[in-house]
Amino acid sequence: MAHAAPRLRGLLEQVLAAPLPVRIRAWDGSEDGPPGAPVLVVRDRRALRRLLWKPGELGLARAWVAGDLTVEGDLYRALELLAGQLWERGEDDRTLGQALRDPEVRSAVRGLLRLAGPALPPPPPPEEIRRPRHLHTRRTDRRAISHHYDVGNDFYEIVLGPSMVYSCAYWEDGGTLEDAQRDKLELICQKLALTPGQRLLDVGCGWGSLVLHAAREHGVRAVGVTLSQEQAAYARKRIADEGLTDRVEIRVQDYRDVQDGPYDAISSIGMAEHVGAERYREYAADLYALLRPGGRLLNHQIARRPQRDESAYEVDDFIDAYVFPDGELAPVGTTVTQLERAGFEVRDVESLREHYALTLRRWVANLEAGWDRAVGLTSPGRARVWRLYMAASALSFERNRIGVNQILAVKPRAPGTAGLPLRPRTWHG
Repeated sequence: MAHAAPRLRGLLEQVLAAPLPVRIRAWDGSEDGPPGAPVLVVRDRRALRRLLWKPGELGLARAWVAGDLTVEGDLYRALELLAGQLWERGEDDRTLGQALRDPEVRSAVRGLLRLAGPALPPPPPPEEIRRPRHLHTRRTDRRAISHHYDVGNDFYEIVLGPSMVYSCAYWEDGGTLEDAQRDKLELICQKLALTPGQRLLDVGCGWGSLVLHAAREHGVRAVGVTLSQEQAAYARKRIADEGLTDRVEIRVQDYRDVQDGPYDAISSIGMAEHVGAERYREYAADLYALLRPGGRLLNHQIARRPQRDESAYEVDDFIDAYVFPDGELAPVGTTVTQLERAGFEVRDVESLREHYALTLRRWVANLEAGWDRAVGLTSPGRARVWRLYMAASALSFERNRIGVNQILAVKPRAPGTAGLPLRPRTWHG
């Protein structure tokens, strides 16, 4: 008789010391849990072995990416329900080590081991990349960027849509993703006060959407730099198709190797998360040196909430292993301080947190609508990585666990002179 689901549910609730708010369907077809709730489908007992040998987020991620664990029903709702038990337990909750001191918890873990079977867990899925963190050399940064961005331009077209912009859009009620991305590009250009003939450097230019918009709509001469060969090839074709090769150049180049300043304006949109805490002062100083006096920097960057003990902050295991290897988030106040230490005058900070949640939900919908093609272009595991990462990130923005900010900073012409208009957010002075 099929009975794995109620056994599994009871043992997990014993370990978590809390009721499990989702239904469970086990590998033997049995189900147990609240009627109408999203269903956590444990397709194979390998999922338990992965989790028991690597407790926490990484074990769950490996089971999800391998296809041993999935959700049937509303993925967002399932993640919300599970967040309290698995990812957002308070500081007073028991650690695993503390929990194992409880005889009942030890008994439940032994029961899970018996239910998982005697075999060892299989190796991690091939989509996982593991390496020492926080190196941020030119070589390791190239490898990390390639892991994330060289998935295939056709895959990104499915997720991002025609705009091919991979950062949060700027929404109005009822607008399309393409409208919102165009408005975001225009917002950046307005904040940078771009005028014909100026030189723009876009650090981490992606598929070239911003430099194309800036050249076409504002008449600038633009340079975009990326570490991704696939992005560069795609951007160059777009530029050629629009007849802008005389005004826009795309380079496969590390921002630390750009030597042809000064530029009138610099944009860094969704790139600084890859810089790393130990390298951020260098990043800010390099961009400062590349700007002319009076030039503007628009730094668009995801931020995390401050921790009581910043020295204890841990990088997200799932994101580090499967999405952004070596990515690091900092509180917005830390970023502002680093820019100011480099010599910039920070003139404006605008939060777009809710805008990123809306954008991610639209990207998830795009991926789900093109699922079969996305799987064919990459792998089932890679598509599962993206679905989970984007859905979970949308919820993190909605719940204010992370945010995203546009920071406008100026390289002063002389002490005390920024050259901006008196009225705030009237960007052209």
